[in-house]
Amino acid sequence: MSAEEVKQEAGAEALENTEAEMLREEASLIADEAALVAQLEEAQKKAEENWDLLLRTRAEMDNLRRRTQKDLESAHKFALEKFMLELLPIKDSMELGLAVEGASAEVLHEGMVLTLNMLQNAFEKFNVVEIDPLHDKFNPELHQAMSMQPNAEVEPNTVIAVMQKGYTLNDRLVRPAMVMVSKAPE
Repeated sequence: MSAEEVKQEAGAEALENTEAEMLREEASLIADEAALVAQLEEAQKKAEENWDLLLRTRAEMDNLRRRTQKDLESAHKFALEKFMLELLPIKDSMELGLAVEGASAEVLHEGMVLTLNMLQNAFEKFNVVEIDPLHDKFNPELHQAMSMQPNAEVEPNTVIAVMQKGYTLNDRLVRPAMVMVSKAPE
């Protein structure tokens, strides 16, 4: 073989190798494209699932919000129902006492004591606590000083008279006790 033929044969072989390489690269690109299309389809499917999940979650949250609002409105509206049911027998007792004609003062007093006991029991049931601070140290968080009076018999800032008892509900002050407080004699 001549040198020219060897060159031609080598060129033809190189051309075949290049064509084969190009075909392999084209096949690889087609395979990569198919893989990318599959990934894209899977990502779109997952995005649709997540969108659907988001929409359902929003709907559930809206329903929960509405239900909670309704429950809260009901709680506010009927919060005192149990307390009222406890107070109704006390009102009935008072009305019965007033309806009695010609009752003696002792009988009326006894009826008032029983009615007051019913009221006290209702208060205890609902954790209403009476503040009666006579002879206690003045506490501005629970007491309201109406006046101060010099008094040598007790320490200064001691409650010496209660004009009106105070009350707490579940350890929260509802009404402070109105008191007279001692001060050092001048």
